[in-house]
Amino acid sequence: MKILVVDDSATMRRIICNILVMLGFSSVSVAVNGKSAMEELYLHEYSLVISDWRMEPISGLDLLRWIRRDKKLNQLPFIMISAESDRNSIIETVKSGVSDYIVKPFSKATLKNKLQNIFGDF
Repeated sequence: MKILVVDDSATMRRIICNILVMLGFSSVSVAVNGKSAMEELYLHEYSLVISDWRMEPISGLDLLRWIRRDKKLNQLPFIMISAESDRNSIIETVKSGVSDYIVKPFSKATLKNKLQNIFGDF
């Protein structure tokens, strides 16, 4: 299973990647923003995208919407990670087709639970 982690913060990318490795995922790639994630998704096949919401020039929400419109990618599981915890923000991502949502800060157990919601036991 190949996972793409998208975040403009090098620290958050490292934290998420480290947690994924601890959970047993060895094929993890990174992108620094939504634009570079789009390029990665055209070049390589992924089983999951984990993305931050607030990024420039293309946000995680815009990346999610782009993926859902793409015939080749529209079934790709997508986990949004954000400091946005208000109900309206979460509803907006659900309406856009997010597979699951994590509010920062989060723990290894939280990410594991979200991954199990999508893939079952691994």
